Amino acid sequence: MLVFRFGWAKPVPVNMMRFQNPKKGMAITALAGPGCNLLITVVFLFLYGLLFKPLSGSSAGDLVLQLLQLTAYLSIGLCLFNLLPVPPLDGSKVLLSVLSDSAYDRLMRYERYGGLLLLALVWSGALGRPLSSAISAVFRFFFPIAQWGFQIVNG
Repeated sequence: MLVFRFGWAKPVPVNMMRFQNPKKGMAITALAGPGCNLLITVVFLFLYGLLFKPLSGSSAGDLVLQLLQLTAYLSIGLCLFNLLPVPPLDGSKVLLSVLSDSAYDRLMRYERYGGLLLLALVWSGALGRPLSSAISAVFRFFFPIAQWGFQIVNG
């Protein structure tokens, strides 16, 4: 990432003043990324179900199925991680949109330290078990979409 200057997220510039309600508009904008991650999960689980019977049994087919399932799982992980209420993640923008103006102003003073807090949480492993459990639970919630795709193909 350092050599090629590629591979990390870059914030999308958003002018809050263009929204009629800036706090609400920013929250909706912030939810677009996690929403897309959930859409990717739905699509890849559906494809997994559609392709399960035709592809299972061969080594190449099993690899494709594993990639579809892994992509759905990782997309849920990205969604949930991004929803953490720590700046610069989108969850902080959603949280800030529901706070009163005075609480918003108080928390904005600490926004610049969010990246350090996020690094500390990741480095310490404090997010590992809770985030992993949440990802697994959400994956189980969405997995019936794969079963639905399987039923479409196999009647």
